[in-house]
Amino acid sequence: MKILLLGKNGQVGWELQRSLTPLGELIALDRQVVDGLCGDLSDLDALRSTILQVKPDVIVNAAAYTAVDKAESETELADRVNGQASKVMAEEAEMLGAWLIHYSTDYVFNGQGSTPWQETDAVAPVNHYGASKLAGEQAIIASGCKYLIFRTSWVYAARGNNFAKTMLRLAKNRETLSVIADQIGAPTGADLIADVTALAIQQAVKRDELVGIYHLASGGEVSWHGYASHVIKFARANGEALAVTAVNPIETTAYPTPARRPLNSRLNTQKLREKFCLHLPDWQSGVNRMLREVLNK
Repeated sequence: MKILLLGKNGQVGWELQRSLTPLGELIALDRQVVDGLCGDLSDLDALRSTILQVKPDVIVNAAAYTAVDKAESETELADRVNGQASKVMAEEAEMLGAWLIHYSTDYVFNGQGSTPWQETDAVAPVNHYGASKLAGEQAIIASGCKYLIFRTSWVYAARGNNFAKTMLRLAKNRETLSVIADQIGAPTGADLIADVTALAIQQAVKRDELVGIYHLASGGEVSWHGYASHVIKFARANGEALAVTAVNPIETTAYPTPARRPLNSRLNTQKLREKFCLHLPDWQSGVNRMLREVLNK
């Protein structure tokens, strides 16, 4: 099996380099040109040419425009990377008979209510990032290619910046922190996403009927405030000296941003778990593992 991975140096892409290697020949790209191959999703012609040269059996797209607030002003770039590039990949996958593995987001929903979103629920993005990701989903489905679209949320990794690291840094220097308490989701590790992807590919290449959209997130739910409180409690229990004495809950309205944020980021993962016979651990286990890695550095 020949696999083309795009976005190799992102949070999920970095973990995918590890999880996909045992499946076959892996060609992993970022935006740089290497041996005439280019994984820059903003260059649609180069992207199409690269896929034609590689002729992969599976395309895994871990690249995306993810600057949620900037997407409100950089609409053209967000649309090209998240929407038009997805169309190019899907068209080439369909021509080659290849599978396309793509990652999307809970931001395709309106973020209201408190019920975990199912794959069949109506979509209605509240910001341009969500709209651009939805356009990518729709282009892939319309192409007729074989695809797995994984919608996920609150992605983190030990490598690079993340919410937990920010909270730890602030907690060392501030006595009080104010963290949003009315947005609810499940912190989901890039390593879990990568491992599920590898397991799903192994099954999908043998069973075309697995084509579809799936929700992929850790088990359980928490607010950003609860997440921050967990991080600080864990760090303190593991010997970190922190100045913080209070983590205060605030509402989203107290922290305005250019792009609206959904309050309900819960994802119902029953379809994924049942179709692929997978277990998704609670969010705490992945976060604790990541924190151990971060705190030991």
